[in-house]
Amino acid sequence: MDDAYPDEPSTASKVVDGIQSTAARVSDAVETARQPGMPLDRLAARVRETPLAALAVAFLLGVIISRRR
Repeated sequence: MDDAYPDEPSTASKVVDGIQSTAARVSDAVETARQPGMPLDRLAARVRETPLAALAVAFLLGVIISRRR
């Protein structure tokens, strides 16, 4: 079998590259949001202070979302 485009990357390598670049962007966004004073930092601090209340809120949100579907 003669490949017409031997230098062309395969579909699998394109998918892997896309996943890696997306993961890097998400990681950068999370790191930015975890800086002091940012939303994820505040959320993490609240969860550390009151883990039971955070668990209750997460449970109630799950119930509300599941009932809508």
